[in-house]
Amino acid sequence: MPSRPTRASVKRFVRRQVMRAAYRTDLHRPLDPNLAVYGAYWNRGVACNPAAIHAKAHELAPHIRGLWVVSSRYPDRMPAGVPYVIEGSRPYWRAMATATYLVNNSSFPGGFTKRPGQRYLQTHHGTPLKTMGLDQRAYPALARKADFAKILAHVGQWDFSLSANPHTTEVWDRVYPGPYERLDLGYPRNDVYFTATAEYIAKIRAGLGIAEGKTALLYAPTHRDYREGFVPDLDPERLARELGPEYVLLVRAHYFYGRSAGLGGRGEAPVLHHNPRQGRECGYGAPPGKPTGRVLDVTAHPRVEELCLAADALITDYSSLTFDYACLDRPVVVHAPDWDAYREARGTYFDLLSGRPGDTPGPVTTTSDELVEAFRTGEWRSPASAALRTAFRERFCPYDDGHAAERVVRRFFGLPRSGLPHPGSPPPGTPH
Repeated sequence: MPSRPTRASVKRFVRRQVMRAAYRTDLHRPLDPNLAVYGAYWNRGVACNPAAIHAKAHELAPHIRGLWVVSSRYPDRMPAGVPYVIEGSRPYWRAMATATYLVNNSSFPGGFTKRPGQRYLQTHHGTPLKTMGLDQRAYPALARKADFAKILAHVGQWDFSLSANPHTTEVWDRVYPGPYERLDLGYPRNDVYFTATAEYIAKIRAGLGIAEGKTALLYAPTHRDYREGFVPDLDPERLARELGPEYVLLVRAHYFYGRSAGLGGRGEAPVLHHNPRQGRECGYGAPPGKPTGRVLDVTAHPRVEELCLAADALITDYSSLTFDYACLDRPVVVHAPDWDAYREARGTYFDLLSGRPGDTPGPVTTTSDELVEAFRTGEWRSPASAALRTAFRERFCPYDDGHAAERVVRRFFGLPRSGLPHPGSPPPGTPH
């Protein structure tokens, strides 16, 4: 026998019906030619490509008002002075009904009716290593969670789809088939890697507490569909201790895991020194001992791009951050103890661990001891590693040059074209 609805559930139902009725009325209002609505990472705040586009649009087209969509869980993440609406609220539905421009790196909540005259830019939020979209149909664990009809309906709303490299364009065309225009213009979020000054980077490092002269390593693993919570494949404290006092380790958990990289699990545990929660042993086999003071949990930092700028090298696994960080031409170490499990569960488009130029960005380690040795021996910044990194950059960063946001803003908002070179063009004076 079905349970009786609670007062709270009835209230939520009535509220949704009232909002939808008001939205249908708003759909008859004229479009606002100067309103753009932005969203990122399922309404987690100002971030990624939409943030860079918003900033550049404010500079080049100040008549366009930018309005962000944010979840009711994250209003504290909104920078001061940035206009926003709460998803599902009356102002949200009014904005979705009347905005001429829509920009998102994921999707807008609640479903909406795209009107004639509205322009929707899907920026995406990374270069695909793991399978995406319709390609997930081949993986039962993923397919059971996905609504492919809904995915295709969403794709049908796009007017533009952004890409950072030919590999990404090829994948998007196959897994998100639609009549949208492909924008092979680079990722705006990566512009800062080409424009940041030494003074700006020094300020970021100082703000994070990285002492002058220290080597900062950013450890930023991705999400696993087959794990509950953030369970890292290394012990940050032990790694910091093994490498010595000249190193500082910045730990960045995936945004799916919240605002802290507290390392949950069982037994004697590695823990971040200011977030004491139990964890698990991660490869060294000995208790973690006292904190070194050189492991910093930077998960809550609002801009991952700033963390990349602050880091002298990246330690990661299958994260799309690998492709962005390559723009900096700084060392990347791939630490991937569970590659076989990840590839079996999620599917991948190429073998990141193959060691082939263009596939692998640097040294590959699969145990904690190998990771330590990669730094102790200098392999992480060897000529061989630099050669791999160069080939990786050439394959995955050809459109990124510091001007992607301007190219995108001018195309999407219909501004006059500037004298910017097409992405991938050689700099002036370069011999052909």
